[in-house]
Amino acid sequence: MMAKRKMSLNELSERINLTLSNISNLKTGKAKAIRFSTLDAICKALDCQPGDILEFRE
Repeated sequence: MMAKRKMSLNELSERINLTLSNISNLKTGKAKAIRFSTLDAICKALDCQPGDILEFRE
């Protein structure tokens, strides 16, 4: 989604007021959880739905 919107990690972190390291952890799958408020902010910044950026892994 970020590539489609031509948005960098830095730009996204500034738009949603989250640290670059937290955004990076979410992007690389290292985060164990995400707050709904963070997911909402990311979706608003990227103009997408949660299903566009989330993936189920067993």
